[in-house]
Amino acid sequence: MKHLTTLLFVALFLVLSWGVLSMPAMGDANAPAHNNLAEYYKTQSLEDTGAANVIAAIITDYRAFDTLGETTVLFTSIAAVVSIMGATAKKGDKHE
Repeated sequence: MKHLTTLLFVALFLVLSWGVLSMPAMGDANAPAHNNLAEYYKTQSLEDTGAANVIAAIITDYRAFDTLGETTVLFTSIAAVVSIMGATAKKGDKHE
């Protein structure tokens, strides 16, 4: 089991290192941050989504799956903390 864990950590390290090394250089004109997507969102969001608020259009329409994933992670972490706190409180009550 220890060897499997070490192998998984090494694999994760290699994948993350590859991702970092594959990133474009700072200020690179071909970097994704320099594409026309922001301008498209500003000019076309009302027509594409019908939402007058550009931020709301981006969050709820263009990036809905990403927002759903973030919300799921937050909900899961809050549920875990609440369940741990509840279990700790119940254990504390039994010892008194």
